[in-house]
Amino acid sequence: MPLLGVVIYFSVTPKFVPPTFMYAKLFAISILTIVVPVLFYFLLESVKLVSSVHLKEVKERRIPLLVQIGLLLLIVRIIINGYEFPELYIFFLGILITAATAFILSLLNFKTSLHMVGIAGVLFFVMALSMIYNANYLMIIGLLVIAIGLTAASRLELKAHTMTELVVGVVVGGLPQLLVFYFYKM
Repeated sequence: MPLLGVVIYFSVTPKFVPPTFMYAKLFAISILTIVVPVLFYFLLESVKLVSSVHLKEVKERRIPLLVQIGLLLLIVRIIINGYEFPELYIFFLGILITAATAFILSLLNFKTSLHMVGIAGVLFFVMALSMIYNANYLMIIGLLVIAIGLTAASRLELKAHTMTELVVGVVVGGLPQLLVFYFYKM
């Protein structure tokens, strides 16, 4: 989902971004948000710290969430510059808060829906961009709302989560984005 947010950002931003620079950022974020987590998952699976990719047990989520927090810190400190891309920087700070919140909830033995966390974070990011740029992104927002509904329905149908876990996922994913963009606008 962070990569989707970055792709949407580069697609809608009115700022000029040289294509090679944009592709370099997309490549680096792809490596740190997709490739490294997948490789790390296989490592965890080989040492029997996770039983499946679904991370059904709350305790199985703790190490991957800690790794995600570390990777997000790396992105915020090295890849995304707050001066060049303040909106992306704030987006990743929101994701960092979200990951930390999900980790804390896992320590409290609460399993929040990480699917809902991700899609809600992107939705609220696009809504914030719409307000910052004073632009109409209703088509993207509408598609993301439909994606949230379909994701929630699938998670309930698969009995992977309860309704409470889904709602908490939306709040944990969306609220930090609202808060960081509120403070960004001040």
